Amino acid sequence: MRILAALLMTALPALADEPPPGLVSAELLPGWITAEGHRMTALRLELEPGWKTYWRSPGDAGVPPRFDWQGSQNLGPVRVLWPRPEVIDSGGERTLGYHDRLILPIEITPTQPGQPVAPRVVVDFGLCLDICVPAQVRLTAPAPGDAPDPLIEAALARQPRASDRQPECRVQPIKDGMQVTATLPSEESALAEDVAMELAGKDIWVSAPETSAEGARVVAQADFVAASGKPFPLDPAALRLTLIGPEDAVEFRGCRPES
Repeated sequence: MRILAALLMTALPALADEPPPGLVSAELLPGWITAEGHRMTALRLELEPGWKTYWRSPGDAGVPPRFDWQGSQNLGPVRVLWPRPEVIDSGGERTLGYHDRLILPIEITPTQPGQPVAPRVVVDFGLCLDICVPAQVRLTAPAPGDAPDPLIEAALARQPRASDRQPECRVQPIKDGMQVTATLPSEESALAEDVAMELAGKDIWVSAPETSAEGARVVAQADFVAASGKPFPLDPAALRLTLIGPEDAVEFRGCRPES
């Protein structure tokens, strides 16, 4: 199951241009031009009641969204700015995602400053109710508006806070990948209703972390499984760990190997 999940993350099947089950509508919002000259837009998904879609690191089950920006004009670096996810129980499996609606802010730096950016994207993602289905949409953003969009601003305000600390971690090989054990700073441990681990920019399946208390600190342990089903080099600096609470979240970038 673990290797199958890792393989599913490497590719999603192309679908016909029909609305998949659970999806009411999908669009790129007009957004606006920031003071830095960047194009701000957002993916807006409206789902049927009770349906959900996934965060960038969905947990034990689910497929994270994929973005293909081919066909865009004047498109440089793209930043997807994820709001804090919900913790969702899916038939006994813990996943991270969003119910009913997702507003996902996207900031684009133009390759030619001062020239218009014309975003076009193919998004592959998963939708779930009692069953899970893959979905694909092809979207083009309309011209930007004259002022910031309150919907996008509200989603930006729900991003996890960035911590200037790093957890201590132990990285060791297991039969089908690598295992990371992270000890979180005591200042943020009280927030840890749930914990997510991931490797930034890598197609690696990560189990839902198991957590325990060590004094005032929380210890989180997760397995990282590549499609090869074998141990692989894991750079502690690439680890991203997010503590998720009901009203707040904090994100750590990298970890300090235990001495």
